[in-house]
Amino acid sequence: MTIPASFIQELIARADVVEIVGRYVQLKKAGANFMGLCPFHGEKSPSFSVSPTKQFYHCFGCGVHGNAIGFLMEHAGMGFVEAVHDLAGQYGLQVPEDDASPAERARAANQRQKQATLTDVLEKAGEAYRKSLRQAPGAIEYLKGRGVSGEVAKQFGIGYAPAGWRALASVFPDYDDPLLAESGLVIVNTEDGAEDAKRYDRFRDRVMFPIRNVKGECIGFGGRVLGDEKPKYLNSPETPVFSKGRELYGLYEARAAFRERGYALVTEGYMDVVALAQLGFPNAVATLGTACTTEHVQKLFRFTESVVFSFDGDAAGRRAARKALDGALPYATDVRSIKFLFLPAEHDPDSFIREFGADAFARFVAEATPLSRFMIEAAREGCDLTTAEGRAHMSSNARPLWSAMPDGALKRQLLSEIATLVQLDATALSELWAATPGPRKAAAAPAPRSSGEPGDPFDYPDMPPPSDYEPPRYESDSKPRGKFTKGKRWGGKFETPIEPLRGRGKPPSRPDVAVRLLLSNMAQWEALSHELHVMLCDLPGQHGALFTWLDSQLHEHGVQPWAALREGMRGLDFEPLAERLMSVSEAAPVSEGEEDQHLADAAKELSSVLDFMLDDRLKAQQSEAIAAVGKDPKALERYKALEARRLELRARLNPSSA
Repeated sequence: MTIPASFIQELIARADVVEIVGRYVQLKKAGANFMGLCPFHGEKSPSFSVSPTKQFYHCFGCGVHGNAIGFLMEHAGMGFVEAVHDLAGQYGLQVPEDDASPAERARAANQRQKQATLTDVLEKAGEAYRKSLRQAPGAIEYLKGRGVSGEVAKQFGIGYAPAGWRALASVFPDYDDPLLAESGLVIVNTEDGAEDAKRYDRFRDRVMFPIRNVKGECIGFGGRVLGDEKPKYLNSPETPVFSKGRELYGLYEARAAFRERGYALVTEGYMDVVALAQLGFPNAVATLGTACTTEHVQKLFRFTESVVFSFDGDAAGRRAARKALDGALPYATDVRSIKFLFLPAEHDPDSFIREFGADAFARFVAEATPLSRFMIEAAREGCDLTTAEGRAHMSSNARPLWSAMPDGALKRQLLSEIATLVQLDATALSELWAATPGPRKAAAAPAPRSSGEPGDPFDYPDMPPPSDYEPPRYESDSKPRGKFTKGKRWGGKFETPIEPLRGRGKPPSRPDVAVRLLLSNMAQWEALSHELHVMLCDLPGQHGALFTWLDSQLHEHGVQPWAALREGMRGLDFEPLAERLMSVSEAAPVSEGEEDQHLADAAKELSSVLDFMLDDRLKAQQSEAIAAVGKDPKALERYKALEARRLELRARLNPSSA
C-alpha cells in the first residue's frame, strides 16, 4: 500500500500535536508554546516544547523533534503505517489505499475491525480477572509471598482466573460467541466428532498477567499456577492480535524507564519483570515462553540503544543466550550496546536481588559480557585452538555469526580478532569466506539495519517506498558523536549531519530569513501584496521555487502549519533548503503573556527583510532602465518612478533619516 504524500500532509494539518503529545507528557502553557519534561531523555526541568503554531515538538535538551506521526512512532513504538492509521482514526479520516483492489480494501478493513473487537474482548476479560483477584486470598497470598505490592500489581494489571471451568460465562453472557475462542480465552473441544462442542475457560486457577502492546491495549494473557502444577506458565495462543515471536511482556510499562536507565533488561519470565520493577529495575521486559527473536530485538531498538539480556547461568540459560545472540547480531551497529548477563545457576533475577540486593545486581549488569566477546565464545566453543582442525572449525562457526552483522567498525574489528585466533591474516580470512559457500545462518535474519539502510527499522510490506514518501528527519541526541538526523525510514540513524546556520557557518541571506519566517507562519504569506508575491516567486534557484510552491499550497489547502508544509515538500528540490533553515528556527520559549509581541516582532522582521529585498529589486530595475535610455523613450520616466519608490522604502527602513 502506498499512502499518498498529500494525505499525510492533510493528516498533519488536521491533527493537533499538543493533544497527541499531551496524552503521554504533562504539558503546561508557556507563552505561545507548551512545555513539559522530555519523554526521550531524563531531565528534572522542562526543556520539551510543543508548538501549536508549527505543529511540531522540539526538545532543547536532546534535540529530538518532529510532528504528530513522528511522536507516535518514537514514543509509542508504532510503525509508520500503524501510526498513520492510528492518527487518521482519531480524526475520522480514511487512509487512502489507491493501489489496493476493493476486495483487498474490504479485507483490510475487516481485519482492523476484528483486531479492535478482539482487544475489547480481552480488555473486558482482564477487568474481570482483576476483580476476581480481590476475592482470591490464595492468589493474594502468592503475590505477597513473591514480594509484589498492590501498587505494582495495579501497574501491571495483574488479576486472577477463578478455578471454575466456565467462570467467564458470568462475564460474557453469550459464552458461545466465536470471539471468545478466537481471542484465546475459551477452548472449544470437538473430540470424538461430538455435535455439541464442549467449551471451557483456557485459564483456570491462575494468577493472570495481561500482555499489552506498545499502545497499552491488552492482546493476550499469561497465567501462572499457584502451586506446582504443570504447565507452570500458560500463554494465550497465537491470534490475529497476538504473536509470541513479536511481543514482549512489560514493554508498555517499561518504555519510559528505558530512557531513564539507559538500557532495556530482557528476562525470561513474567515474575522476573514484576519483581524487578518492584525492586528498582522498572526497565525489564520478558519474552513470552519463546526464544528471543530478531523481531523482539528490532522492537527494543525502537526505544533504546542499549540492551542487556539476562539469563540463568545453567545450560538452558546458555542455550537461550545463544538464540538471543542470533537475533541480536543483525542489529549490532557501532552505536548500539548489546550485552549478556549470566547469573549463578541457582538464581533468576528475582531471587538474586532478594538475596544479594539491588546494588549487587546492578554491578552484574555493568559487568555483563559484551556481544563481541560472547560471539567469540560461541564460535570457539568445542574447538581446540591448539590444532589446525580446531582453528578451522572455529572459522566455520564464526562465519555465519559475523556475516549477520551490519557493516561497521565493530564488524571489522571482530574480523581481525577472529583472524588472529584462527591464525590467519584478516584479508585472507575475508577472501576465504567470500570464496567458499558457508553453512546456513543459525537464524533467519532480516537485512542488516545500519544507518539509513533499507530494512531500517519498520519494514512493513505495505510501507510506501522512499520514492513515494520520505518521512521526516529528526535530530538525535547531542552526545559527543554529533547531531544526526533520523533518516529515511523513520527512526534509523541517518549519517548526514544537519548543516546549521550558526557559529562559524555562513550567515543566513535575506531570502533565507524570509523562508524561515513564512514557513513558521504561513498566514503572513496571505497578507503580502501581489508585488511581494511576484518578487519572492521570481527569486532565482530554490528560493523562488519554494515560494512558488508555497503560493500554490495556499490556494490548494489554505493556511497550514510548518509540520504539514514539511510533509508536502517531500522529494522536492528545495526540501533540503527548507529543512536546513527550519532546523535552527527554534528560539527560546516565548514567556507567558508575550505571544502577541512575539508575533508582532516576527511580522516586523519579515516586513523589514522584504523591504530591503524590494529595494534591491527596484535598484536592479533602475539599472535596466538606465541601460535602456536612448532606446526606450519611457526609460527615464520609469527610472524616476522607481527612485520615488526607493525613497519611500528608505524612509520606512530608516525613519530617523526621513
